[in-house]
Amino acid sequence: MKKYVNHIKIIIALIAFVSLYSFSNRRNENRVLSSNCKIEFLNDDAHYITRNTVNKLLIQNSDSVTMLSKEKLALNNIEESLNANAMVQAADVYVSITGEIGAKIRQRTPIARVAGNQSFYIDKEGKKMPLSPVHSARVPLVTGVGEKDAVDNLYKLAMFINNDEFLTKNIIGIHQNKNQFELKLRTEDFIVNLGEVKNLQAKFNNFKAFYQKGLHDKTLNAYKRVNLEFDNQVVCTKK
Repeated sequence: MKKYVNHIKIIIALIAFVSLYSFSNRRNENRVLSSNCKIEFLNDDAHYITRNTVNKLLIQNSDSVTMLSKEKLALNNIEESLNANAMVQAADVYVSITGEIGAKIRQRTPIARVAGNQSFYIDKEGKKMPLSPVHSARVPLVTGVGEKDAVDNLYKLAMFINNDEFLTKNIIGIHQNKNQFELKLRTEDFIVNLGEVKNLQAKFNNFKAFYQKGLHDKTLNAYKRVNLEFDNQVVCTKK
């Protein structure tokens, strides 16, 4: 008899657990969503898309969101809306246990700004990115790019500059003439003739050595053009 009593206790405990779980699950599914949204930007303090814009995309309609149950919320559709925004690289939308809608946003990262009739950024993936109406990126300004010019070489050069602390700090302008490139510096008024986007590591190593020596000798102001096209040397033209 004692054996059966133990079995009955176990069965009752299992029934109670299942009932409690089902009740909790139904209660959670039917929880009304909060009108508060938690928005987290995963990269960069500069917001090319505002929190207000993300918030509107999340709740769609602030008057009706609090009347919408969690089980009826189409998270995939909201994620698609966010990912369709030209400033967003990836978005992850979720609903917390308390019914709060949240989104983790990874923005696209511009590395160069192309000036022209239709200005645009080039992002870290080599794709064209529209200018943001709320923030301007501090990246090199590119001129001379024609409508039919490919941006492959420009992207390669811009990425190289972006990944180098010295170059990022000092280069503010890039001029493209077909496959030839010239660079403008932040504090010096000479033009750097880079030539084609080849042997970038060697070219910029030579330039850094020249620049440091010029700073030490205080001779940088004597030049109007610095040419990096030649192997293992820097050719300068004086003013």
